[in-house]
Amino acid sequence: MSKAKKIFDLIMYVNTKRSFTAQDVAYEFNISVRTAHRYLMEISELGVPIYTEQGRNGGYRTLENRVLPPIIFDENEATAIFFAFQSLKYYKSLPFDTDIDSASRKLYATLPEDAKKKINRLESLICLWNPKRNIASPYLKNIVEASIQNNILIIEYLSKTKNKKREVKPIGTYAHDGLWYMPALDLEKNKVLLFRVDRILSLEISERTYEFPMNLTDWFDSYTVKTPVRLYVELTREGIRQCQSKPWLEPHIITTDDENGYIDTIIDKSEIDFVSNYFVQLGTYVKVIEPQEIVDNIKKQAYSLINHYK
Repeated sequence: MSKAKKIFDLIMYVNTKRSFTAQDVAYEFNISVRTAHRYLMEISELGVPIYTEQGRNGGYRTLENRVLPPIIFDENEATAIFFAFQSLKYYKSLPFDTDIDSASRKLYATLPEDAKKKINRLESLICLWNPKRNIASPYLKNIVEASIQNNILIIEYLSKTKNKKREVKPIGTYAHDGLWYMPALDLEKNKVLLFRVDRILSLEISERTYEFPMNLTDWFDSYTVKTPVRLYVELTREGIRQCQSKPWLEPHIITTDDENGYIDTIIDKSEIDFVSNYFVQLGTYVKVIEPQEIVDNIKKQAYSLINHYK
């Protein structure tokens, strides 16, 4: 094996270790301990963040914020990663310490001139856009760490009526429409609830842990109808267009010959308030026929709005 290949493999080896000795390196690469020390000094001069520990049990240790070894991307891969970075710039808070501009500049700098020109052009043609929110989510990183370690969180949450302390076990976090969300098991209610991360006013990571047999993917796929209610809604042409933008409605839209349509599906009774609030926004573009509870909710909101503006 050439020296260059050994140096490259050593960088990858070191990056996977927290601590090691020159003897470990010598054994791994079939070289002398003296050569191992020399190679380690060379990769340190190249910028790999390792430092020595003195003493009888001393050796080498890597820093927490390690530099990744060189990775070779082709032009299409580099372009895809560059634009993935660009999509993150719309979020005020991220669940990890990073500088998106710095990462983008480093990747951009490695590209040949013709690839740079292509990206410059594409930046004016393609944008992975999210609404730019000015609301920070300062506890985002804490939530991710607690999710990994299965810690219970004690949070104060801003709700509709008053702030409330809750003990929750986070399942994870996800971003949607420029905001971060945390599905979590409410220990008092023994029920998974969805929290907006920016509405968490205070957070304490408890030393208590709780193993909950559900991950984020499981939660996304976990919707079940416990108390079935038929939802039947007539739609105008514009009503169809509006409802097609909602993933939870789009699969259930039926278009008729006159370019109008309808929705005929089953929802859970617990979703009635949520569904009522959505359809009231669409005004005369839709007409809910069933269930009667949604019809009554929409009427009540309409009367309340009329009285509000008298």
